[in-house]
Amino acid sequence: MAVRPIVITGEPVLHRPAARVEAFDDELSALVTDLYETMDAAHGVGLAAPQVGVGLRVFTYELDNEDGVPRRGVVVNPILTPDKVPTERPDVDHDSEGCLSVPGESFPLKRPLRVRVQGYDAAGAPLDFVATGWFARCMQHEFDHLNGKLYVDRLDERWSKKARKAVKKNGWGKPGSTWLPGVDRDPFGHDDVDDDLEHAHDDEQ
Repeated sequence: MAVRPIVITGEPVLHRPAARVEAFDDELSALVTDLYETMDAAHGVGLAAPQVGVGLRVFTYELDNEDGVPRRGVVVNPILTPDKVPTERPDVDHDSEGCLSVPGESFPLKRPLRVRVQGYDAAGAPLDFVATGWFARCMQHEFDHLNGKLYVDRLDERWSKKARKAVKKNGWGKPGSTWLPGVDRDPFGHDDVDDDLEHAHDDEQ
């Protein structure tokens, strides 16, 4: 089992619907293990199989929630039933999302604050729970990946324009771009935090 490279926007697997998982077998178990390891190495709160180049309907997550759901888990072949999208404009401070497949960028997006999640765990046992708040946002973000959508595809025109400029500036939008968590510099700055803590510890000694 290993940390896998994360593919970046422009890779075809990110932009087409993923296939339904048909077998809850050792191959799926190995994929789920790799998703967890890659998500952890990337300091992510969620990771979908298409983000590591595998076009299957499965994602992992790790996020505190107030919904009585384990903070760490996997959902296979999910079905989401969301509430209505709030009508107010997205707020930069409260509604900004990031994505490991659009690394280092973040843009505000309004999503429903409540969603029902149905699916299966890695062993094939059924799941059925309600997610709220940021946990609901996480579920919808990962579910979008399974349908060939990135969160930047849902931005309003103002933020969509900024996202397109960022993609162009970084040379993305075409096949072949990846980054490897734990090896490449963390695009969201977690390495910087780790470095600061290490230096602070050095100063104490």
